[in-house]
Amino acid sequence: MNSVIDFLVKDLLGQASILIAFIALIGLLLQKKSAGKVVEGTFKTLLGFLIMMAGINIIVGTLTFLNTIFTHGFGMQGYITDVAAIAGLANRELGSEVALTLLVIFIVNIIIARLTPFKYIFLTGQALLWMATIGAVIGYKAGLSGLPLILTGGIFGGIMAVVMPALAQPVVRRITDSDDVALGHFCTIGYLVTAAVAKVVGKGSRSTEDLKLPDNFKFLQDTYLSMALVMVPMYLIPALAAGPAFIAQYSNGMNYLMYAFMQAIQFVAGVFVLYSGVRLLLNELVPAFRGIAMRVVPDAKPALDCPVMFPYAPNAVIVGFLATTLGSIVGMLVFPMFGLAMILPGLLTNFFAGGTAGR
Repeated sequence: MNSVIDFLVKDLLGQASILIAFIALIGLLLQKKSAGKVVEGTFKTLLGFLIMMAGINIIVGTLTFLNTIFTHGFGMQGYITDVAAIAGLANRELGSEVALTLLVIFIVNIIIARLTPFKYIFLTGQALLWMATIGAVIGYKAGLSGLPLILTGGIFGGIMAVVMPALAQPVVRRITDSDDVALGHFCTIGYLVTAAVAKVVGKGSRSTEDLKLPDNFKFLQDTYLSMALVMVPMYLIPALAAGPAFIAQYSNGMNYLMYAFMQAIQFVAGVFVLYSGVRLLLNELVPAFRGIAMRVVPDAKPALDCPVMFPYAPNAVIVGFLATTLGSIVGMLVFPMFGLAMILPGLLTNFFAGGTAGR
């Protein structure tokens, strides 16, 4: 019995790519598609998600390097928020509780979507895992254990898995010009605050995607060229501050500035791969998902990770990333003045959460 639960929780629900592909498989089967269409749709959904994750991994690697040289080069000492590290420590102590809480979250999500007007199925596996981890840790620190701990974290997480996409959907609908997909991310409140502020201060202003440039600068209308123009200085300046001796441990003999330059270009390549995966994923998952929407949860919408929003306004993503990084640097300098800990800029969070907020 335990081995079956471990398979369902860790190998199915715990693996975002398999979970997404499994959802597509069920949707296609419920629509009674031919065997060939089922195999094709399931495989392309899995492939699209893995391509998206490959892009994310490239971005994570380059931003981790940038974070390291920034911290060393400018002599900053403080704390960097790292979701993966916290989750790793929690799972080492509460692995079974986290896994079972994740299973309860998914079940509660399905039940709420089936029985209420909030027809959202949260399919961001890593975010669900994070919510399960937080629920288990907070419950454990509050003195809960066993079944009460699992049910408390699971029910709360399941409710959040429906409420967050529901709150974001009016904005998502305007961004995508459709109601086919929802945002499955637990930074939604921050995104809504950003949207509210933008609505007030940006009323009547032009979109970042509609900027008109002189002829000599029209090459900047190419998303990836303009992105490279922004990112290369962001890597070279901290590299100059960190120096060749420090970067030598990463560069494998390459000139330290050239290595930093290549890391910036790899960031752009990672974004290109990410966008390609998102497009393939949505092209396959949304039609397949209609099978579940029609049978299990009528009119359900898949709530997916924040990168699915990026292709709709790539310029705004970079603006959001830069603005969030600037804000985090200001916070880093201001917090110690009030006796608070110095929080170093977490560039991974700045890109994914800040980029989504910018959109």
